[in-house]
Amino acid sequence: MQQIINFLRKNRNFILFVLLLLISLAFTIQSHSYHRSKFINSANWLSGGIYEKTNSISSYFTLESENKRLVEENRRLKMLLHNRKDSIDAITFIDSTSFATNYLFRSAKIIKNSYARRNNVLLINIGTSDSIATDMGVINSSGIIGVVDEVGSSHATVISVLNSISKINAQLKNTNHFGTLSWDGNNPNIVQLEDIEKIVQLKENDTIITGGNSTLFPKGIMIGTIKDFTLNTSKNLYDINVQLFNDMTNLEHVFVIENLHREEIDNLLAPNN
Repeated sequence: MQQIINFLRKNRNFILFVLLLLISLAFTIQSHSYHRSKFINSANWLSGGIYEKTNSISSYFTLESENKRLVEENRRLKMLLHNRKDSIDAITFIDSTSFATNYLFRSAKIIKNSYARRNNVLLINIGTSDSIATDMGVINSSGIIGVVDEVGSSHATVISVLNSISKINAQLKNTNHFGTLSWDGNNPNIVQLEDIEKIVQLKENDTIITGGNSTLFPKGIMIGTIKDFTLNTSKNLYDINVQLFNDMTNLEHVFVIENLHREEIDNLLAPNN
């Protein structure tokens, strides 16, 4: 206490000066509208800057929850889009009475990704406890990823489109001609479209989508665009390179697709029927 008193005595002149300065500033701001407005603007700028920094810090810590919310919203929108009865291109208005539930979309996260091998496999963080089963298609917001292979209680492996055994039904969006999507094991950004006959008119940058002729994917999931093509005269078929929409080297959030009519379709198409 004595130290405080000694400090005040020692600096009494300076403290008195500061006190009188503050009083004079207060009277000046109070009596002059120009000075008052400048003070208010400065205070607002300072407080606004503080709130902005505080909000930025708070937003950083809520990124995970916000990201989960966006993934869930994306999942619901995909279910609406791919369960419509009419064309997938007619998305200007969505009426809940205009679609039947043919597909369920479940969100997942890739926790291991490979893309530099000949047979690449991914690992996702959901399994049988989340109603995941083999032969379910896997996509993200940019396009196809692969097909579920082995399933555990809480995890599952996915055969990537960058895999020698991957064979996916695909079509030319503009002409509706169907082919098979495969991978030659070279470029992780380029896959191949096979079984397109020479009578088909092809153009570079034509869009390739899923054909919907299997129970794996709904029709219209984006795949990529034609990068280049040549005619194999011995087979009268095109050799087509497709530039993927997805960057297969940089994947995180995905959706697993369940076709609710898969068992019925498989039974109808079984060889004994």
